[in-house]
Amino acid sequence: FESLVDLASGSAWTYVLVFGLATLDVLAPILPSESVVVAAAALAASGRLNVVVVAMAAAAGALLGDNIAFVCGRLLDTRMRRWLEATPRRRERLEWAEHQLDRRGGTIIIGSRFIPGGRTATMVGAGLLEMPWRRFVVFDVAAAVIWALYGTAIGYFGGTAFEDEPIVG
Repeated sequence: FESLVDLASGSAWTYVLVFGLATLDVLAPILPSESVVVAAAALAASGRLNVVVVAMAAAAGALLGDNIAFVCGRLLDTRMRRWLEATPRRRERLEWAEHQLDRRGGTIIIGSRFIPGGRTATMVGAGLLEMPWRRFVVFDVAAAVIWALYGTAIGYFGGTAFEDEPIVG
C-alpha cells in the first residue's frame, strides 16, 4: 500500500492519474476525478508537484473525455433519434432540447461540467442533437479550463493552509 501512495503522491505518474481520471470520468461518473485534482493540487502546494501541470492535465483530460462522449452521441444518432421521434411527446421533448442547446449551449455545457452525471448526459446529448462540433469545442474548452482551475485552486489553497501536512490539506 505504501508504494501505491508513493507512486501517486508527487511522482510524474500523478499527472497521468489526473489526466486519466478526468478523461474517464465522463463515461463512469463515479470515478473521483474532482478529488484527485484537489489532492494533486494540495501536493503541489507543498512543492511535490507543479500546480500548472496539474491544472493542465485536468483540463486536457476533461476535454478529451468530453469529446469522446460527444462522438458517442454522434454514433448513437441514427437509432436513438428514430426512437426519440417515435411518439409525438418524445419528438416534442427532442425539439425542446435542441432549442435549448441552440439557445443556451455554452451555459449548459459549462454548467453541466460541475454536475455529477450531468456532464455525461450533456456531452452525449450535444453529439446526439447534432450540435456543431466547432461550437461545442469552444464551450467545452472553457468548461474544462474553468473546472480544472476551480479544482486546482481549492486543492492548492487547502494545501498551503496545511503546508507541513499536504495529505491533510
